[in-house]
Amino acid sequence: MTDNEYIQKRRSFIFCPGNKPDMIPKALSSGADMVCIDLEDAIIPDHKDISRLSTIKAFENISIPSGVETLIRINDVNSKDGKEDIKAILNSSETASGLMLPKIQSVDEVIDLENQIKLSNKDLNLHIIIETNKALENAWNIAHSSPLIKSLLFGGVDMSADLGCNGDWMSLLYARSRVVHAAAGAGLDAIDVPFLNLEDMQGMQDEAQKSKNLGFSGKGSIHPKQIAILNNVFTPSEEEVEYANKVINAFRDASDGLVVVDGKLIEKPVLRTVLKIIANSK
Repeated sequence: MTDNEYIQKRRSFIFCPGNKPDMIPKALSSGADMVCIDLEDAIIPDHKDISRLSTIKAFENISIPSGVETLIRINDVNSKDGKEDIKAILNSSETASGLMLPKIQSVDEVIDLENQIKLSNKDLNLHIIIETNKALENAWNIAHSSPLIKSLLFGGVDMSADLGCNGDWMSLLYARSRVVHAAAGAGLDAIDVPFLNLEDMQGMQDEAQKSKNLGFSGKGSIHPKQIAILNNVFTPSEEEVEYANKVINAFRDASDGLVVVDGKLIEKPVLRTVLKIIANSK
């Protein structure tokens, strides 16, 4: 990665149900870095077909603001609805920039979808939700399974149910850490589960800060009023930006892949992190 390469901000995302395409423009103007049209959990079985059709048609007409990444959360790739989602998206003339994949548990599922995308000549990236115990065990390999993957998302609600634990921060700390570990190892963004209590904005801000400290790049939202706080938490501080610029300048002046900044030895892989800090500060 060079400092001239575009880096997508992924500080916040918001869902929009696929059966309500009229809500998409509002979601796109909400300030979220990522907008995901949901064909999975938000849609009851009887509405899957019409939601799929509505989502496909919506992308033929919507105007997407600069810097906003659009995704479609499809159904489980092994399900009938998931296969229909993939078929419709790959055969569409216009679509989102990426797919959000729920219930992924193995490398083979990702590779199979990657092959389908290549055969269709579509330019799509992938965002994998880690939300089951099996996925957590395979997270490192899943994260490294395809160059199309751009982020891992932590699915805390399903994960807590699968593990049989409470859904609070401490109960899911190990699982969150495994997701961050896998994402960082593959150079991906890690995005945390939305905070579900709309009446506790301070609680959401505190949890978002914990997520950032743990290594997450951003956090989901369930309402537009959460987005400004999330963007603020995950936007680098002046001190972080100042340090990032020091590191970038040191590498520009260095003759090899090792530099010393503020008395600390810095290796080349850190450059990607500081470039992302600069990108997220703008």
